[in-house]
Amino acid sequence: MNVGDVRIGGGGPVVVQSMTTTSTADVEATSNEIARLVDAGCEIVRVAVPDREAAAALPELLRRPAVPLIADIHFDHRLALTAVEAGIHCLRINPGNIGDRDRVRQVVQACKERGVPIRIGVNAGSIPEASGPDGRPKTGAALADAMVAHAMEHVRILEEEDFEAIKISLKAFEIDPTVRAYRKIADMVPYPLHLGITESGTVRTGSIRSAIGLGILLYEGIGDTIRVSLTADPVEEVFVAFEILKSLDIRRKGSVLVSCPSCGRCEIDLFPLVGKVEEVLAGIEEPLKVAVMGCVVNGPGEARDADIGLAGGKGRGVIFADGKILETLNEDEFLPRLTAGIERVAADHRAAAAEKDAPVP
Repeated sequence: MNVGDVRIGGGGPVVVQSMTTTSTADVEATSNEIARLVDAGCEIVRVAVPDREAAAALPELLRRPAVPLIADIHFDHRLALTAVEAGIHCLRINPGNIGDRDRVRQVVQACKERGVPIRIGVNAGSIPEASGPDGRPKTGAALADAMVAHAMEHVRILEEEDFEAIKISLKAFEIDPTVRAYRKIADMVPYPLHLGITESGTVRTGSIRSAIGLGILLYEGIGDTIRVSLTADPVEEVFVAFEILKSLDIRRKGSVLVSCPSCGRCEIDLFPLVGKVEEVLAGIEEPLKVAVMGCVVNGPGEARDADIGLAGGKGRGVIFADGKILETLNEDEFLPRLTAGIERVAADHRAAAAEKDAPVP
């Protein structure tokens, strides 16, 4: 399946997406936010289309970004038709919520004609099946079963219309039912799965909750696209998503910073140094492993294992590159010399990549 020019599933890389927070009808604000997301590495962006004003903005939005857009639509099939006509790359719409079969058929036919996939999105908090007969919320396996059953109802509607360009998401705030639901549906359908822990919270708590829930599934080989849902600037979602993928060695974008938590053995001013190195690495796109270590116990081993690393001790330190000692230096030289080394190693990576991609004469 393709969303625009981005391959989803089929052995392709796990794709990172996010969603704009602006009013979609405000073309300038939404375009600017999309541009920031793309600069952060976001590969698919979803925009809310709750009304005609938002739908009317889609043609102009689609002329601007170099990234596929998904229209998030609920209930009104006319908005879906307008979005498809505008050239949207994917719809997020639950067919059972947009009216009778004729309306579903209209949307499906429009999507077939233009090659537009449909994502079925189930959120635990918005399905009737989430509550039991006593009115109390279901949890655990019971909630997971309800989410899967709800998703399969929508899947069957599309399949009965001979439509199979389907992507599915099953999100809850709780990790346990989310993981159970994805595991279950992964064995039931051939369609790509979009992973997320919905309404996961602020950057601190939401990043942890998302890393645990998505990490479990991704480690098991489940999931084709991901969104980290945070109550924050959506650029933070993209950063956290790639950090999760990097931690699992699923994708490498940018650098990995190895730094010790510090302890009584540390004999350099570690925290500000690590913060400044992190700022340097924010501008490095190459997949480097950089270590900044503060003592002579674990420091030399971690620094030696990195593409470039510093092991500090008693106001002095050693810089390693590719396992070899480059130089020994004083603490006031750490940042400039390490920065120069990072830039040199990054340039070597760029040159090697360019040589690898160069056409054979």
